[in-house]
Amino acid sequence: MTSSGISEGPSADASVGDPRAQFHELLPSTRRSLHHRVAVAQSEGRAPSVVASVMRDGEILWEGSATSVDGHGPDGDVQYRIGSITKTFTAVLVMRLRDEGLLDLGDPVEKHLPDTGIGEVTVGQLLAHTGGLAAETPGAWWERTPGTERPELGDVLGEQPFRHPVGRRYHYSNPGYTVLGALVEKLRGAPWEEVLRREVLEPLGLTRTSAQPEGTAAGGWAVHPWADVLLPEQVEDLGLMAPAGQLWSTTRDLLRFAAFLAQGDDRVLNAETVREMRAPAALSEDGDWEGGYGLGVQLFRRDGRSLAGHTGSLPGYLACLVFSVEEGLAAVALANCTSGPLVGALATDLVRIVADAEPRFPEPWRPMPEVEPQVLELAGPWYWGTSGYGLRVLADGIELAPLQGKGRSARFRAEEDGTWTGLGGYYAGETLRAVRRADGTVSHLDLGSFVFTREPYDAGAPVPGGVDPEGWRGLKL
Repeated sequence: MTSSGISEGPSADASVGDPRAQFHELLPSTRRSLHHRVAVAQSEGRAPSVVASVMRDGEILWEGSATSVDGHGPDGDVQYRIGSITKTFTAVLVMRLRDEGLLDLGDPVEKHLPDTGIGEVTVGQLLAHTGGLAAETPGAWWERTPGTERPELGDVLGEQPFRHPVGRRYHYSNPGYTVLGALVEKLRGAPWEEVLRREVLEPLGLTRTSAQPEGTAAGGWAVHPWADVLLPEQVEDLGLMAPAGQLWSTTRDLLRFAAFLAQGDDRVLNAETVREMRAPAALSEDGDWEGGYGLGVQLFRRDGRSLAGHTGSLPGYLACLVFSVEEGLAAVALANCTSGPLVGALATDLVRIVADAEPRFPEPWRPMPEVEPQVLELAGPWYWGTSGYGLRVLADGIELAPLQGKGRSARFRAEEDGTWTGLGGYYAGETLRAVRRADGTVSHLDLGSFVFTREPYDAGAPVPGGVDPEGWRGLKL
């Protein structure tokens, strides 16, 4: 092995006609920072190779790698094993079944897979790792042994599958995702790998993602902790455990997958469903407010920035995919060693470097093409008791937010019956409706029984508890 070399991949060309397009290509200083960060990860992590890529708004901005073999740096088309990022792909298949009405997230596993011994656990709890199942399989470590040693689901779960009460806490479970894979196979009547290829990989154009290595793939290595020598890692077919960690992929394919997880694709899952997958379902550790888990998606909070994605590892490989919906940024980092480089920190740093050095240009403000008068009249200040709120009419709904401080704010989606449904925070799923008087004018807003009036404690609206008939007054001393 020789000293580390750095390989640079393509960047997106500026498109014509968009005044912001000239900024699609990163500045030389930003590119250098990205290259430097990857080089540090490879050198300090003592990895045979590290490859990484960054995407913004669906365009790959940068690819880079650092390698121990001069002139042989991997690019974004080289496969690495991605370990538990596979779980996110499996979760997508389960959510497709839910959207088709073939299951409900509240269904107990027993409804679809009887005689597993974990019948009380729900599908949603398995997705969020809150089912109380063991982290690993009984017997020999499944990552370093062939799947033929666990031919049945009972071999994966064992005689005592639970470690915690069902639904009480987050506890990461690889066997739980094996059960989800079995669920997919049962309801689709086909192997997990075949269903994944047909329903996710092909529609999204992920031609370099596969259950077995195909084409150019990086070999997996173990690096001695006290000497600069290597040991090749054996690659095992995980059998029933495949839905928890089998896949191989590339940085380019994983960035395309990140774009799908951020925006949705109606051929696979719509935007509302992928948003549901990204919503917090469990904290990752007791008291750890910097991380959490959705439905097959890990959640991170780094440098004041909310990120989603997943990490992965198997003997010989490390992987991380992260993305920021708000910044329109995604990053992937892959390494071919069992331990060493912190690819999770690397991927989040790549997002931070681009976001801080070259902030995203906002979309130009444009007036709405039209607005209904009965919606427009709701705009402006409202009061919940003495707390001031502002209601803003947007192109895709309305937003209600405190005039001072943070408080409870939310966006709302219009419904066909004239009401509005909260999309996040305290008011998620709650109904807002405008209550009108006999003459058609708006009396007040009712938001889950909270009354919002145009004036604080408006005597002309049904304020709960009533309003003192003497009205507002001073205090004589």
